[in-house]
Amino acid sequence: MSAVQERVKWKLLTRRDLDLKLPYIHVLTCSDGGPPVIRRIGTLLAAVTLTLVSTVAGVTLTAGAAHADGCYTWGRTLSQGMSGEDVRQLQVRVAGYPGNGAVLGIDGAYGPATRAAVSRFQQAYGLSADGIAGPQTFNRIYALQDDDCTPVNFSYAEFNDCNSDWSGGAVSASTARFNARVSMWKLQAMRHALGDQQIVVTSAFRSRACNSAVGGSATSRHLYGDAVDLGAGPHSLCRLAQQARNHGFNEILGPGFPGHNDHTHVAHKASRTWSAPNCGI
Repeated sequence: MSAVQERVKWKLLTRRDLDLKLPYIHVLTCSDGGPPVIRRIGTLLAAVTLTLVSTVAGVTLTAGAAHADGCYTWGRTLSQGMSGEDVRQLQVRVAGYPGNGAVLGIDGAYGPATRAAVSRFQQAYGLSADGIAGPQTFNRIYALQDDDCTPVNFSYAEFNDCNSDWSGGAVSASTARFNARVSMWKLQAMRHALGDQQIVVTSAFRSRACNSAVGGSATSRHLYGDAVDLGAGPHSLCRLAQQARNHGFNEILGPGFPGHNDHTHVAHKASRTWSAPNCGI
């Protein structure tokens, strides 16, 4: 006999509603007694195990394994000692969990620092903190990212109001865009640590022309794509500067540093420069 298809349609909510986009899920129940199939369409909500109860043939379905994602899908469990592109992709997502004052290298090698960052990520989201990236960890990441690989609470458009192609900076357009994405994931971690409240971005990537127009430094990290200026919102500028110390930013400039009384600047560079005297930094 042919399969009987039941469609369970979940409401699509905007970020402003819940900061999560719920998926459309097709539940396929076979009347010949074969195993049911769950097929994901759109962005996967995989942070928690979904239990779907089908009214067809009285079958109860539970989906708990990691599934394909529109951005990047991990095909194996990752642990210390492993290496590869899948490790590098994981490092991007946990770049905001290096520990106080540290920066996680994105080199594709799963060393002790990556294991510790994964463990902190797991702790932050209530997972078993063993430092091993498996289905539960990947499902949580899938729920946090859009299909363009940016985290759900930040976007490329938000990080580039200078031009549409990321060109004209101190590095190639692709490198500037990648650097911006890493900073987004660091800020996503910081946002979660601050109670999942909005972080206001006022400036990020700049071409040389855009940087000159706003009076930026000739050596500004904005030219590299990794710098982000943050404005006051749910959190004060000092609170942002203080929290940023835990999320992989080697450059933090805020109130009390010349030209930074109206924003907090975070970025990545080889050496550390932290200065926000009015904030105790």
